[in-house]
Amino acid sequence: MMEPFAPEPFMKDSVRGFLHHPDHPSGNAIALAHGAGSNCQAPLLVSVAQAFAEAGFTVLRCDLPFRQARPGGPPSPAGAAADREGLRAAASVLREIAAGRIFLGGHSYGGRQASMLVADDPTAAEGLLLLSYPLHPPHRPEQLRTAHFPKLAVPSVFVHGSRDPFGTLDEVRAALALISAPTSLVEIERAGHDLKSAQTPQRALGAFLARMGL
Repeated sequence: MMEPFAPEPFMKDSVRGFLHHPDHPSGNAIALAHGAGSNCQAPLLVSVAQAFAEAGFTVLRCDLPFRQARPGGPPSPAGAAADREGLRAAASVLREIAAGRIFLGGHSYGGRQASMLVADDPTAAEGLLLLSYPLHPPHRPEQLRTAHFPKLAVPSVFVHGSRDPFGTLDEVRAALALISAPTSLVEIERAGHDLKSAQTPQRALGAFLARMGL
Protein backbone atom coordinates (compact mmCIF):
# COMPACT_ATOMS: atom_id res chain seq x y z
CA MET A 1 0.00 0.00 0.00
CA MET A 2 1.33 3.45 -0.90
CA GLU A 3 1.90 5.85 1.95
CA PRO A 4 -0.76 8.58 1.96
CA PHE A 5 1.86 11.12 2.98
CA ALA A 6 4.98 9.86 1.21
CA PRO A 7 8.09 11.54 2.66
CA GLU A 8 10.89 12.99 0.60
CA PRO A 9 14.62 12.60 1.29
CA PHE A 10 15.96 15.74 2.92
CA MET A 11 19.48 17.08 3.29
CA LYS A 12 20.54 20.58 4.24
CA ASP A 13 23.80 21.54 5.89
CA SER A 14 24.20 19.11 8.83
CA VAL A 15 20.61 17.86 8.74
CA ARG A 16 19.76 14.60 6.96
CA GLY A 17 16.56 12.61 6.95
CA PHE A 18 13.07 12.46 5.48
CA LEU A 19 10.48 15.23 5.36
CA HIS A 20 6.73 14.59 5.53
CA HIS A 21 4.61 17.36 3.97
CA PRO A 22 0.98 17.34 5.14
CA ASP A 23 -1.84 17.79 2.64
CA HIS A 24 -3.43 20.38 4.90
CA PRO A 25 -0.63 22.02 6.90
CA SER A 26 -1.44 23.48 10.29
CA GLY A 27 1.82 25.44 10.31
CA ASN A 28 3.20 23.33 13.16
CA ALA A 29 6.25 21.09 12.75
CA ILE A 30 8.14 18.43 14.67
CA ALA A 31 11.56 16.84 14.28
CA LEU A 32 11.88 13.23 15.43
CA ALA A 33 15.16 11.45 16.19
CA HIS A 34 15.88 7.74 16.45
CA GLY A 35 17.25 5.51 19.19
CA ALA A 36 20.84 4.46 19.81
CA GLY A 37 20.69 1.32 17.68
CA SER A 38 18.60 2.61 14.82
CA ASN A 39 18.19 5.40 12.28
CA CYS A 40 15.45 7.67 10.97
CA GLN A 41 13.88 4.79 9.03
CA ALA A 42 12.86 3.04 12.26
CA PRO A 43 9.28 1.73 11.92
CA LEU A 44 8.14 3.56 15.06
CA LEU A 45 9.35 6.92 13.73
CA VAL A 46 7.77 6.29 10.34
CA SER A 47 4.37 5.41 11.82
CA VAL A 48 4.36 8.31 14.27
CA ALA A 49 5.50 10.73 11.55
CA GLN A 50 2.65 9.61 9.29
CA ALA A 51 0.08 10.10 12.05
CA PHE A 52 1.37 13.61 12.74
CA ALA A 53 1.47 14.49 9.04
CA GLU A 54 -2.15 13.39 8.68
CA ALA A 55 -2.94 15.83 11.51
CA GLY A 56 -1.31 18.72 9.63
CA PHE A 57 2.24 18.68 11.01
CA THR A 58 5.31 19.03 8.85
CA VAL A 59 7.50 16.21 10.17
CA LEU A 60 11.25 15.76 9.81
CA ARG A 61 12.64 12.33 10.68
CA CYS A 62 16.34 12.99 11.09
CA ASP A 63 19.52 10.97 11.47
CA LEU A 64 21.54 12.19 14.43
CA PRO A 65 25.18 13.14 13.75
CA PHE A 66 26.52 9.88 15.20
CA ARG A 67 24.42 7.92 12.71
CA GLN A 68 25.44 10.17 9.83
CA ALA A 69 29.06 9.42 10.72
CA ARG A 70 28.63 5.63 10.57
CA PRO A 71 25.81 3.28 9.51
CA GLY A 72 25.92 1.08 12.61
CA GLY A 73 26.97 0.96 16.22
CA PRO A 74 25.88 2.89 19.31
CA PRO A 75 26.56 6.56 20.01
CA SER A 76 29.55 7.61 22.08
CA PRO A 77 29.00 9.66 25.25
CA ALA A 78 31.65 12.02 23.89
CA GLY A 79 29.43 12.72 20.88
CA ALA A 80 26.20 13.42 22.76
CA ALA A 81 26.68 17.20 22.62
CA ALA A 82 27.07 17.00 18.84
CA ASP A 83 23.87 14.96 18.63
CA ARG A 84 22.04 17.65 20.59
CA GLU A 85 23.37 20.27 18.20
CA GLY A 86 22.06 18.12 15.36
CA LEU A 87 18.61 18.36 16.89
CA ARG A 88 18.99 22.12 17.28
CA ALA A 89 19.87 22.31 13.58
CA ALA A 90 16.81 20.22 12.68
CA ALA A 91 14.55 22.59 14.61
CA SER A 92 16.21 25.54 12.88
CA VAL A 93 15.55 24.01 9.47
CA LEU A 94 11.90 23.49 10.36
CA ARG A 95 11.58 27.15 11.30
CA GLU A 96 12.50 27.97 7.71
CA ILE A 97 9.79 25.65 6.40
CA ALA A 98 6.88 26.02 8.84
CA ALA A 99 5.34 29.20 10.20
CA GLY A 100 3.82 27.74 13.38
CA ARG A 101 5.13 26.10 16.51
CA ILE A 102 8.23 23.91 16.41
CA PHE A 103 8.52 20.75 18.51
CA LEU A 104 11.21 18.14 19.10
CA GLY A 105 11.17 14.52 20.12
CA GLY A 106 12.29 11.04 19.40
CA HIS A 107 12.64 7.47 20.48
CA SER A 108 14.82 6.48 23.45
CA TYR A 109 18.28 8.07 22.98
CA GLY A 110 16.91 10.56 20.46
CA GLY A 111 14.21 11.71 22.85
CA ARG A 112 16.68 11.90 25.72
CA GLN A 113 18.99 14.17 23.74
CA ALA A 114 16.03 16.34 22.71
CA SER A 115 14.99 16.71 26.34
CA MET A 116 18.53 17.60 27.42
CA LEU A 117 18.79 20.21 24.68
CA VAL A 118 15.51 21.83 25.67
CA ALA A 119 16.38 21.69 29.38
CA ASP A 120 19.48 23.75 28.63
CA ASP A 121 17.76 25.98 26.06
CA PRO A 122 13.96 26.28 26.34
CA THR A 123 13.89 28.30 23.11
CA ALA A 124 15.03 25.27 21.10
CA ALA A 125 11.46 23.90 20.90
CA GLU A 126 8.00 24.61 22.27
CA GLY A 127 7.29 21.07 23.42
CA LEU A 128 8.60 17.51 23.51
CA LEU A 129 7.38 14.09 22.40
CA LEU A 130 9.40 11.43 24.22
CA LEU A 131 8.87 7.88 23.00
CA SER A 132 10.23 5.23 25.40
CA TYR A 133 12.37 7.65 27.39
CA PRO A 134 15.33 5.51 28.63
CA LEU A 135 14.92 6.26 32.31
CA HIS A 136 17.81 3.98 33.28
CA PRO A 137 19.78 1.11 31.72
CA PRO A 138 17.98 -2.25 31.94
CA HIS A 139 18.32 -3.87 35.38
CA ARG A 140 20.12 -0.78 36.75
CA PRO A 141 17.35 1.37 38.23
CA GLU A 142 19.82 3.26 40.40
CA GLN A 143 21.40 4.89 37.31
CA LEU A 144 18.62 7.37 36.64
CA ARG A 145 18.87 9.73 33.68
CA THR A 146 16.74 12.47 35.19
CA ALA A 147 19.23 15.08 36.42
CA HIS A 148 17.96 17.59 33.84
CA PHE A 149 14.24 16.98 34.45
CA PRO A 150 13.81 19.84 36.97
CA LYS A 151 15.08 22.25 34.29
CA LEU A 152 12.48 21.28 31.69
CA ALA A 153 10.26 24.30 31.12
CA VAL A 154 8.19 23.22 28.11
CA PRO A 155 5.22 20.81 27.96
CA SER A 156 6.23 17.18 27.41
CA VAL A 157 4.40 14.03 26.40
CA PHE A 158 5.94 10.69 27.41
CA VAL A 159 4.79 7.52 25.63
CA HIS A 160 5.89 4.38 27.45
CA GLY A 161 5.29 0.64 27.23
CA SER A 162 4.28 -1.43 30.23
CA ARG A 163 7.05 -3.94 29.44
CA ASP A 164 9.87 -1.49 28.85
CA PRO A 165 13.07 -2.67 30.62
CA PHE A 166 14.42 0.90 30.60
CA GLY A 167 11.84 1.94 33.19
CA THR A 168 8.57 0.73 34.67
CA LEU A 169 5.46 2.87 34.43
CA ASP A 170 5.67 3.55 38.17
CA GLU A 171 9.28 4.69 37.76
CA VAL A 172 8.27 6.99 34.91
CA ARG A 173 5.44 8.48 36.94
CA ALA A 174 7.85 9.17 39.80
CA ALA A 175 10.32 10.79 37.41
CA LEU A 176 7.66 13.06 35.91
CA ALA A 177 7.08 14.51 39.36
CA LEU A 178 10.52 16.14 38.99
CA ILE A 179 9.28 18.24 36.06
CA SER A 180 7.48 21.48 36.92
CA ALA A 181 6.25 22.05 33.35
CA PRO A 182 3.05 20.28 32.21
CA THR A 183 3.50 16.60 31.34
CA SER A 184 1.38 13.74 30.04
CA LEU A 185 2.06 10.02 30.19
CA VAL A 186 0.62 7.68 27.57
CA GLU A 187 0.76 4.09 28.80
CA ILE A 188 0.92 1.44 26.08
CA GLU A 189 -0.06 -1.89 27.60
CA ARG A 190 2.00 -4.99 26.70
CA ALA A 191 4.47 -2.90 24.66
CA GLY A 192 8.21 -3.05 25.11
CA HIS A 193 10.90 -0.48 24.40
CA ASP A 194 10.07 -0.52 20.69
CA LEU A 195 6.47 0.57 21.45
CA LYS A 196 5.29 -1.95 18.88
CA SER A 197 1.53 -1.54 19.07
CA ALA A 198 -1.07 -0.48 16.52
CA GLN A 199 -2.41 2.07 19.01
CA THR A 200 0.89 3.90 19.63
CA PRO A 201 0.83 6.50 16.79
CA GLN A 202 -2.73 7.71 17.34
CA ARG A 203 -2.52 7.68 21.13
CA ALA A 204 0.74 9.63 20.98
CA LEU A 205 -0.83 12.13 18.59
CA GLY A 206 -3.99 12.56 20.66
CA ALA A 207 -2.08 13.17 23.87
CA PHE A 208 0.29 15.56 22.13
CA LEU A 209 -2.49 17.66 20.63
CA ALA A 210 -4.21 17.86 24.01
CA ARG A 211 -1.09 18.71 26.03
CA MET A 212 0.14 21.33 23.54
CA GLY A 213 -3.32 22.89 23.18
CA LEU A 214 -3.47 22.27 19.43
